[in-house]
Amino acid sequence: MSPSRLRAAYQVCILRAMSIRHGLLALLERGHMYGYQLRAAFEESTGSTWPLNIGQVYTTLARLERDGLVRPLPESEGGQRPYEITDAGRADLALWFATPISRTDRPRDELAIKLALALTTPGVDVRSVVQAQRTATMRTLQELTRLKFASDRPEDLPWRLVLDAMVFQSEAEIRWLDHCETSLVRYRPTPGRPAAGPPVDEAVDRTDQEARR
Repeated sequence: MSPSRLRAAYQVCILRAMSIRHGLLALLERGHMYGYQLRAAFEESTGSTWPLNIGQVYTTLARLERDGLVRPLPESEGGQRPYEITDAGRADLALWFATPISRTDRPRDELAIKLALALTTPGVDVRSVVQAQRTATMRTLQELTRLKFASDRPEDLPWRLVLDAMVFQSEAEIRWLDHCETSLVRYRPTPGRPAAGPPVDEAVDRTDQEARR
């Protein structure tokens, strides 16, 4: 997987770790910046893991200005309008840094929802879904590890920390998928519930039958 495709695939992951709103406030704490400077600084801070389009930047700036967290400054000779953070913006930023991220604040886990629905959708081979996801996640983990060891300069630390988060999440996802596959061996749909994929192995069936005797 190329770095550009990897970054696109993990856009949701970075969304969990950093909001555009507070990302821009943190950048403005460094000094005045206009939209294109903010976009470049944001992407540099995250190793371009989460590319922003300029529309996202200016939409967020408009909301921050509406909420009194930033203020526009006079246009430069080149026609760019820089922004600066306000005292209210600094207070909001300090609160964000001081407040732990809650699981309830993060987007829903699409993979968990996908597997839960697969279990109750007729005709879906749930084991194939799990195995395909494990293969894809393993490939991603290998690429992340390669990228991590390719970035060893001190100035690459922000990018490496993002990579570390992705590595740990990928490793946890693989462990969870292993758990899912083990659970599927013992899974028996309740009456009226659609079966989850093909029947379990005949050996497991025989074991169950012997246990009931």
